[in-house]
Amino acid sequence: MRLDKFLKVSRIIKRRTVANEACDSGRVQINGRPAKAGAQVKVGDKVVLFFGDKQFAFKILQVIENAKKQECSDMYEVITDEV
Repeated sequence: MRLDKFLKVSRIIKRRTVANEACDSGRVQINGRPAKAGAQVKVGDKVVLFFGDKQFAFKILQVIENAKKQECSDMYEVITDEV
């Protein structure tokens, strides 16, 4: 699954266009490397988002194409949520 779609489906970022912009501006990393919106994510990947002074890191546990609201939190595990 594409990174921007995963961020939207998992409800980490509300809109896919916002996820796409975050990826294109270099604020997203997969396994320590800068990632583009079209990068493929898989189970076990570590993703880090940078928003201003905040850093949000999580590990992908599941990849679900069309997740319901209850399933979203099962798709990832929060590693760090630093300010």
